[in-house]
Amino acid sequence: MASSHPPNGEDESLEDEPALLDAAEAAEEIPSDLDEHMDSDPDDDPQEAEIQLQNDSKAHFDLHTDSIFTIAQHPLDPSIIATGGGDDTTYVFSAELPSPVLPTSYESNPSAGRPSLQPIAKLTGHTDSINALVFTLPNGDYLLSGGLDGRLRAHSTKTQSYPLVAEAQEVPEINFLVPCPNPSYPNTIALGASDGSVWVYTIDATDEGAPLQVIQAYYLHTESCTAGAWTPDGKMLATVSEDGSLYVWDVFGEASAAGAVGSAGSQAVVGLTTEDQRFAVEGGLFSVAVAPGGAFAVVGGAGGMIRVVGLPRLAATPASATQGMKGGGSKNKSGGGRKAGGTEGASSGQAGQILASLQAQGDSVETLAFSAPPLTLLAAGSVDGDIMLLDTAHRFAARRHIREAHEGFAVVKVEFVPGSTGYLLTSCGLDGVVRRWDTRGGTAASGQGLVEEWRGHRGEGEGGGVLGFMQGGGKRIVTAGDDGVSLIFETTT
Repeated sequence: MASSHPPNGEDESLEDEPALLDAAEAAEEIPSDLDEHMDSDPDDDPQEAEIQLQNDSKAHFDLHTDSIFTIAQHPLDPSIIATGGGDDTTYVFSAELPSPVLPTSYESNPSAGRPSLQPIAKLTGHTDSINALVFTLPNGDYLLSGGLDGRLRAHSTKTQSYPLVAEAQEVPEINFLVPCPNPSYPNTIALGASDGSVWVYTIDATDEGAPLQVIQAYYLHTESCTAGAWTPDGKMLATVSEDGSLYVWDVFGEASAAGAVGSAGSQAVVGLTTEDQRFAVEGGLFSVAVAPGGAFAVVGGAGGMIRVVGLPRLAATPASATQGMKGGGSKNKSGGGRKAGGTEGASSGQAGQILASLQAQGDSVETLAFSAPPLTLLAAGSVDGDIMLLDTAHRFAARRHIREAHEGFAVVKVEFVPGSTGYLLTSCGLDGVVRRWDTRGGTAASGQGLVEEWRGHRGEGEGGGVLGFMQGGGKRIVTAGDDGVSLIFETTT
């Protein structure tokens, strides 16, 4: 493990040589206080049958006829939810609770005993499963869907009919969509595809000739592009692939304009592949997150492996330099990008350096999330059902290991609750349960870390599980269920 602390929202330095952290070195283990799985037939145990039927939701949406693979939340109005799934359909609905609502818990099927919430819009047009949805930033002007048919469809959100603005089909399958937070490039998104390509689009319905424009396309990944994340300023995009590579793309040319040029030439300011044995993760990479301060990226992959890589730090662009700039730009697919002036240089001493190398868990790291400053935690969720909490300010020391956080079933998503407290973490898994954890942990008040849980989806090998959630300001959670149902839970934390 490196001898100096990694950056915590500051441009600090680490030694070049990473150290291997074994999962057994976790500083604190949270004993599982969840009900033990029973091998007996549920019919032989009435109490077990009651647990399987428990539903803690306050409302539900059940018009999908197949699994819900993806969920999105409007950035300005968190009550507006979009879901898409295996029925090739996107629904938009309001998660505002009806009045009156049923009791907190009842024994019934989620779709029985009360009516489903009704859709605001039903969007069709895909010919295969929808597995990516996103509202654009900063105002949610457009809703974009990506499917296994390779289609990218953009709908305007300015009317309740959500009319189609444009469609593109450049790839075999779309794996993910991520919105760009750069205020100089509104309504811009990136996607990763099954052929390894990465595309960046901007949407402008007022441009009748080309409402959906390609800003960049990149082709350095040689296998499926599995995950992507923008830097907090939205100037660079980090993507990973099943081929074990990480690239950080200078989408708008601001890094190169500031003097930050990586080994991958003009296409990427950082490029690491399995040719570097220090970085190599046998089995590929499946998750990526960028630190809140933008100083480093963390990637997760097979075998519980995590790598921490330094990023160039770009100086802030003065407001005068961005006046009049508009989302869009070059359609050049070679990756050169257009340069945005006004930057004051880049700090790139750590760019591309492997700052830490960890083995956090025993199976693939599928999801990563950073706490908001001033907290310095990184949460990693794994296929083995565990959640590891690492302290980024102390050489990524393992602070707590929540074993069987989802009872041995894969953790699908972890996310810190937005807000000033910052220490609450929400997770979901293929056991069909959503849980919230106090990452300070270890106190009777926090129940050994588990603060609250919500049930209602099928899970535990019964063809169900929670495939995603949205939590807005943290007081309401809306889920995407593999059982085709979206549940709305109210929180007390």
